[in-house]
Amino acid sequence: MNAHETVDSHNSQSNAQTEARRDLAAAHRLAVKDNFIEGIDNHFTLTVPGAPDRFYLNAFGYHWSEVRASNLIEVSLDGAVVAGKGIANLTAVCIHAPIHRRGVKCVLHTHMTYTTALSQLEDMRIEPSSQNGVVLQDMIAYDRDYNGFAETQDEGERMANILGDKKILMLANHGAVATGDSVAKAYHRLYFLERAAMTQMIAMAAGKQRMITKAVQDRIRNSLGARVQITVPRSACISMP
Repeated sequence: MNAHETVDSHNSQSNAQTEARRDLAAAHRLAVKDNFIEGIDNHFTLTVPGAPDRFYLNAFGYHWSEVRASNLIEVSLDGAVVAGKGIANLTAVCIHAPIHRRGVKCVLHTHMTYTTALSQLEDMRIEPSSQNGVVLQDMIAYDRDYNGFAETQDEGERMANILGDKKILMLANHGAVATGDSVAKAYHRLYFLERAAMTQMIAMAAGKQRMITKAVQDRIRNSLGARVQITVPRSACISMP
């Protein structure tokens, strides 16, 4: 590789990192708008382009409306802050790092109202009583053992193992994790998970749900093309500074 190619490669990686920071910061602020937050708690992470052993994380203590591309910190998979100023929340590291180790790029964890309410039920499954429920159903893994705050890598590894090759992890008595190979895809799943949980909880409170028939479920899945694999344009996650 000559000097010109080296400079071009460095510039390309630098640009990718800038865009990654903007996307992740945008997701935090979009979560404020969508009311997915709990003040300064919960966490969104994204693998640093060109550095798969690091991820961007919102520094602990910022309200999500204050998160900017410039104040995200870079954290190693063992929890050390390697760039930026701020504290890496222990729970964030313990939940997210094991999932990133498996090659997942974006990991979003929240305690969204309806999803978290559903996670407190004995049967916390997203059911095929809505179109959103059908679309998401095959993407979801369920962790039915709440063990308190996730403050060890072992607990995070346990969660990551349950997630497996699914895209969403429902956490009993806790909330959910949504993942994707981009911020846009992960946030898209997070958003529609909450919508599915919301309409399901309202329907359950109103009376007996009417489930979508198996034939219609199959038709919905087939119409999605690649077996419930969601394709979301990058523009779906509004970029902010």
